[in-house]
Amino acid sequence: MLLNYIKISFRNLVRNKAYTAINVLGLALEMSCGILIFTLVTHHLSFDNFHPNRDRIYRFVTEQKRETTSYASSVPSPLGKAFRNDYTFGENVARIFTATDILITVKDGRDLRKFKEEEGVAFAESAFFDLFNFPFLAGDPGTALTEPNTAILTERMARKYFGTANPINKTLRVDNKIDLRITGVLKDLPANTDRQTEIFISYVTLKQFNEWLASDDAWGGMTSGMQCFVRLRPGVSPEQVERVLPAYVEKYRPNSKNVHHYHLQALADIHFNAQYGGVMTKTNLWVLALIGLFLIITACVNFINLATAQAINRAKEVGVRKALGSLRGQLFWQFIAETGLITVVAMLLAVLGSQLALPFVNDWFQSGMRIDFLANWQLTAFTGLLVVVVTFFSGSYPGLILARFQPVVALKGKLSQQSIGGFNTRRTLIVTQFAISQMLIIGVIIIASQMRFAQQSDLGFDKEAVVMVPIASESKLQTQHTIQNRFSRLAGVKRVALCQAAPASDNNWNTSPRYDNRSEDESFSINVRAADDQYTSLFGLQLVAGRNIYPADTVREFLVNETFAKKLNLNKAQEVIGKVISLNGDRLKGPIVGVVRDFHNLSFHEDISAVCIASATEQYSYYAVKINLANARTTLAGLEKVWTETHPDQIFEYQFLDEQIAEFYETEALMLKLIQAFAAIALFIGCLGLYGLVSFMAAQKTKEIGIRKVLGSSTGQIVWIFVNEFSRLILIAFVVAAPIAWYAMNAWLKNFEYKIDLGIGVFALAILGTFVVAMLTIGYRAVSAALMNPINALRTE
Repeated sequence: MLLNYIKISFRNLVRNKAYTAINVLGLALEMSCGILIFTLVTHHLSFDNFHPNRDRIYRFVTEQKRETTSYASSVPSPLGKAFRNDYTFGENVARIFTATDILITVKDGRDLRKFKEEEGVAFAESAFFDLFNFPFLAGDPGTALTEPNTAILTERMARKYFGTANPINKTLRVDNKIDLRITGVLKDLPANTDRQTEIFISYVTLKQFNEWLASDDAWGGMTSGMQCFVRLRPGVSPEQVERVLPAYVEKYRPNSKNVHHYHLQALADIHFNAQYGGVMTKTNLWVLALIGLFLIITACVNFINLATAQAINRAKEVGVRKALGSLRGQLFWQFIAETGLITVVAMLLAVLGSQLALPFVNDWFQSGMRIDFLANWQLTAFTGLLVVVVTFFSGSYPGLILARFQPVVALKGKLSQQSIGGFNTRRTLIVTQFAISQMLIIGVIIIASQMRFAQQSDLGFDKEAVVMVPIASESKLQTQHTIQNRFSRLAGVKRVALCQAAPASDNNWNTSPRYDNRSEDESFSINVRAADDQYTSLFGLQLVAGRNIYPADTVREFLVNETFAKKLNLNKAQEVIGKVISLNGDRLKGPIVGVVRDFHNLSFHEDISAVCIASATEQYSYYAVKINLANARTTLAGLEKVWTETHPDQIFEYQFLDEQIAEFYETEALMLKLIQAFAAIALFIGCLGLYGLVSFMAAQKTKEIGIRKVLGSSTGQIVWIFVNEFSRLILIAFVVAAPIAWYAMNAWLKNFEYKIDLGIGVFALAILGTFVVAMLTIGYRAVSAALMNPINALRTE
């Protein structure tokens, strides 16, 4: 019986090629998206779940309270050691400091090979490898990182630096100042871990890299790379630990205006908590899963719509079967078998499509996901379940309609629209399809508009044609000035400044200022931009009071922005001129000599901060070079030549400032790509279904169209029959989609301090775009029907 069902189903599908192709293509596209989204969601949910006793592993984090509350995934570097010595709550405590964009040099005979590692190096206590499951392939985990100037590498990095040779006891150099001996090799890190650093250095070596950070007295500040982990003893709760942590604030930071509150963050929360730097929130995952569900529903709705429309063409087949004794159940399962055949073929295409699309998805998400049905039973179970669910969801309703046909009525060909579900049913399904499509289209337009707003708005400084060249590690100030002067003399270079970062940057140094020799620090933080006297003119920062700072090799004077004066509740910005401010506990002190107009020092997600600019030369990290874009290639080659002559042992790098600023919105850019793809697919599926329905409607109205043409109707009047029917449905879909999309996107825009207004134009553009695409789909088939010879139409039976 089953074989008979499949045989008849195959014949029906071959006979109705257009109907079959539309359904297979629609289901294949949506199921490809379903497989990719399922892979993405399960990949992120699996992050760091392979560590033993992971439910007892926590990270120390900091909640900082000034005038506003901020959150950091780091803690003062001495906290880990103090906690380990003072309390027995922790079964294991380990500190790790990660430094990114590090130069690694390896001597290969007479040659010196240079590598720039974006993920950098990590100075780790040996207990770190007892806490976490990163297996050793060579070396002793207990002793590999106990001595100074020792390091361990992953297998991949060992091959990169030393080829097939045994890396143990080989040497490499970090930032041209620290020589390291390799004492161990790790198995390559899995793709589902937030720990991406593949070079681990003994923690005792940190003193050579950053003496202040390695000090047991460095309670006064934090740096984002310093993290501390603990595995609690069985029976110890995080609440017990958090009750003792305020003692460290009272003991080591009693007078700080930057009030610290230390907490424990569960390992399972690290990947998803955006407050503490999580890269993928669970909300975003569920949104993706919901979009995937919507896409699959769209394909199923499309199938149901076309199947019910085609049902009337199979009326006589059903009538004959019923007359010969077929039961309702047999007819139902016959249609389910037909649906199942379509679904299986679509799934095979979906698997192929998802494999082809995976490299692009991995590139977008910077991940190493794989689609392996043999190794991943969850994915295999999901695809099997998806086939079953789609088959029954798509096939049940049309199957029930076919099964309930009355044989006499079916054989006479007198079935009504109501008996095959009626136009109202199909109208509802079309509305559902296009409501989903229009919600996604509105999302695309709003996200794209916000991105364009962020990129094209006046940031308060000039970001065009500025090249940011990192200063070489261990570069002396005199060498920096030499390179600055040589850069300035190059043709095509307009100006060069030494600075810590561009005006808008995520490379931030925040501290509490003390104003006008007051007895205590202000309640707000100030964002320090270390820069020389060329900084304001290069970036076009406008002075509203006072003058620019004079050239200096130490901090002597300060510029501040208007927001600094506003936070002091002063009526005029000029009132701060001549007043003294001090930073970092009076270590940096000087008069305010000028006020610059406010500029965006962070992304549009955040408000403008209080900012000061001073020549803190020890913080300089970049040469900012303003160039003439007309001969950019020649200028960049000149910059590289000067750099290489001065630093032959280092790697020349650069980045245009507008590219750096675009990195603020990487998450939004990724979301835009995804929703664009999903919206295009949803709209394409909707149009496939629309084309099928218009074709069916044209076939049903063949004689009506012939009569109308004989009676004098024009082509436009006949096309209007189709357009009028479906345009109303699209408009209803928009009425359903618009408020839902407005609510969702309004919530998304709350993540931005500076954002677009959700005006009527956004929604008008969405409905207009949908109408254009839909009308092109309808119009092509409707015009074909309208141009048909009326004599041939009237002869049809």
